Amino acid sequence: MRITGGKAVRRILKVPKSGAVRPTSDLVKQAVFNSLGTRVVGAHVLELFAGTGALSLDCLSRGAASAVCVEKSSKHAEFIRHNARLAGLPTDVIEVRVQDVFAAISQLASAGRQFDLILADPPYGEKNIGHRSTSLAQKLLDNPTLPGLLKPGGRFVLGHARRDTLTLPPHWAEVKALKHGDSVMLFLERA
Repeated sequence: MRITGGKAVRRILKVPKSGAVRPTSDLVKQAVFNSLGTRVVGAHVLELFAGTGALSLDCLSRGAASAVCVEKSSKHAEFIRHNARLAGLPTDVIEVRVQDVFAAISQLASAGRQFDLILADPPYGEKNIGHRSTSLAQKLLDNPTLPGLLKPGGRFVLGHARRDTLTLPPHWAEVKALKHGDSVMLFLERA
């Protein structure tokens, strides 16, 4: 896994060997960043379920102003910090929060924080034929606080499995969907 663009392009990122993290593939990342284009430059980014921080680090490499990475595992959070150093990115532009994503969403909202880009590629959910999804991706969509963290005109990019059919609540509007293998990346904005 590597950074796919910007000043740290081709820097290889470390991934935990345990298999507990499913990093967003380089091809999917490249498609996401091609779609976002110059929207990344100068952006304040929030990455939820950050894992190795690959999406945030790619944003910073491409000119984002700052990134907040939320990762529940302290071990994985260390990989984010280590990968930021490997990529040669300034440490003062990345904030790593070791906590539950939904607790972080609530705290960030209480603090009045807002972001130009929110990125999330959480662990995939089960196939959900005949019932509403209970996946982490669906829980993010259903969270009533999350839209308030997105600045007007901002984008929420949400990854999920193709087999996980999500229900879009009325506070989100779909802009685009990228499909690659079993992955779908939804581009959403506040409705």
